[in-house]
Amino acid sequence: MGRLWIVGFMIFVLWKLTGGSDEVVLGPGIKAHEAPMQQEIKQAEPFEFKGHKITPLADFALQAKVLAKENYHLGQESELSPVDLALGWGEMSDQAIIDKIQFSQSGRWYRWSVETFPIPRRAIETQSANMHMVPSEDHIMDKLDIVKEGQVIALKGFLIRVDANEEEWHWQSSLTREDTGGGACELIYLTDFQIVE
Repeated sequence: MGRLWIVGFMIFVLWKLTGGSDEVVLGPGIKAHEAPMQQEIKQAEPFEFKGHKITPLADFALQAKVLAKENYHLGQESELSPVDLALGWGEMSDQAIIDKIQFSQSGRWYRWSVETFPIPRRAIETQSANMHMVPSEDHIMDKLDIVKEGQVIALKGFLIRVDANEEEWHWQSSLTREDTGGGACELIYLTDFQIVE
């Protein structure tokens, strides 16, 4: 009986040491295990920001690896969002996988290509995204200025809809990680942005 207890205890210890819990261990090279956290905001109060009406749609938080970065200076969008980050989580935060994928950004789009898929296509599509950054404060913009491809970041804020006050122009975030193509990018009003490593 005593021997069985010891064996059971050792199994429990090993389970805890290897991440035993509800957490799924995806692999040693993964830098961001969790998918983005999102919570719908119902009846949100719009607010003014840089001459635009901002309507929060959902609380949003994410830790991810920077796959690519692009700065923008032209167009109405750049007044609010001067930086796009292509971000990866789960398997798309593993450098061994990332090294087998080519990334590019332009025109507010994020593109990738492969010679041979290192993971299934759908995993690439649902574990990475192009995200338009709307810094709420100058100190957040300062961090966006210095963040580099390959670094791990953590952000918090809101997915938003933007409306121009004196014209019909608007810009709205995607609310799912399952979409691709036009309208699939996240538009994030950043309340916090940290470079983790």
